[in-house]
Amino acid sequence: MTDRRTFIRDASSCAAHIALAAASTSWLARRAWAAPAGRIVAAEPFGRLEKVAEGVWALISTPLNNDRTTLSNGGLIAGRNGVIAIEGFMMPEGARWLANQSKTLTGKWPTHVAVTHYHADHANGVAGYMTESEHPRVHATQATRGAVLEKNQPAEANRTAALGDAVTLEPSSPTTVDLGGRAVKIIPRMGHTSSDITVEVEDPSVVFCGDLVWNGMIPNYVDAVPTKLAASVAALRRSRETNYVPGHGGLATEADVANYVAVLGEIEQAARRAIAAGQTPEQGAATFKLPPSLGEWILFSPAFHQRAFAAWARELGR
Repeated sequence: MTDRRTFIRDASSCAAHIALAAASTSWLARRAWAAPAGRIVAAEPFGRLEKVAEGVWALISTPLNNDRTTLSNGGLIAGRNGVIAIEGFMMPEGARWLANQSKTLTGKWPTHVAVTHYHADHANGVAGYMTESEHPRVHATQATRGAVLEKNQPAEANRTAALGDAVTLEPSSPTTVDLGGRAVKIIPRMGHTSSDITVEVEDPSVVFCGDLVWNGMIPNYVDAVPTKLAASVAALRRSRETNYVPGHGGLATEADVANYVAVLGEIEQAARRAIAAGQTPEQGAATFKLPPSLGEWILFSPAFHQRAFAAWARELGR
């Protein structure tokens, strides 16, 4: 179980959300959440690696049993000459496990790593990719690198070194990584935090969304700018069949992303009504419920709705 000290330490990241969700979610809901969508090629208590397409795998974390090794989703994209691993995860053991899976599946240790934003469950384990002989290039925005070094405390020397040496991404234009026969675009975005990126391939059509998209779990608004979040989600969607790898939850289809957009819309409408009525985020969130038509979305406490309403109040200057 997560103690008070651990909760407070992780309160600015998605880790606290996941840990408390595990404590209050039924066994049936935990079983249904993040159900496999692809062929599983490897599995551990903390997560499983699903084949999404040829040379593309998604690590789907299953943290509701309180195993914090990875916590967030991530994955691998392979070309002839290199492999990019997505996310640093909560612990170095998670990154090291994914790197070893890369070696098994492709014959290569990851040559590149992309960290989608600074929250602890996506960044704190990045040093697990580094060995005496292997030093993949870490790609992150300047905002991610700066926030990890400043906010993710206590600092760890290996993590500091890995992020300190990161390749700084262009803040306003995509960066293309050529893996040999496969180009990967790393696209700067924002909305969940000021430091978001997505990692995308065109053929097959796959988008690693980071925490801009969640599937089956209410997203963490702790650092969110809601209108920018909605704009980034709209921008990453595609008009053709696509596999979306969310930051948390199972592999998502276009229908799943549409459902997520509807959830964001319900939160926005309720928050705006509450603000117009002069209510505090606490008051507005106290009675908020999603319509049953959107299905079951895991929420550890009504306080998480409050956090979403507070983000809207913050953006609207109320």
